[in-house]
Amino acid sequence: MTGTKGHAGTLEAMEFATPVGALAVIVDDGVVVASGFTTVEDQFERLDPDLQARGLRKRSAAGPVALAVRAYLGGDPGALDQVPVRQPGGAFMQDAWRVMREIPPGQTWSYTELAGKAGRPEAVRPAAAACARNLVAPFVPCHRVVRSDGSMGGYYYGLAVKRWLLAHERGEPTQELLPA
Repeated sequence: MTGTKGHAGTLEAMEFATPVGALAVIVDDGVVVASGFTTVEDQFERLDPDLQARGLRKRSAAGPVALAVRAYLGGDPGALDQVPVRQPGGAFMQDAWRVMREIPPGQTWSYTELAGKAGRPEAVRPAAAACARNLVAPFVPCHRVVRSDGSMGGYYYGLAVKRWLLAHERGEPTQELLPA
């Protein structure tokens, strides 16, 4: 993951139906720059103004990113691991996001573990901030980070989505976790 510098073309957006709502994914020349369980418009608003200025077009869900998302939703919990992503952030944020991608699917680490594995064991709050500022969920799986006591903590898209993602990755039944 690097800064927001990229190609000068229009960004492309795709939406995928999931059991917990739409997953919006915004791609810049094959690199995911925003994604999450919300609308494409909401994801676009979270982007840096320089990226927003390039414009956005919705397209059918095709290509390597779409294949990875479909594989993930179809039961391959590691399918998103190698999809290239990019988001703005300083050195520690970049390290934390890189390390989050090393958390095995369905498992969890605490914010303290994340800080330590990112090279700054004392940086527990910044580790939590890296989760909160993650623009490319679930490609950078901040849903796999929990509090030290094992409780869920927060999740930008809601705890029901976080619980569903973890159960899905573990191959556990998820029907009872779906929103009513």
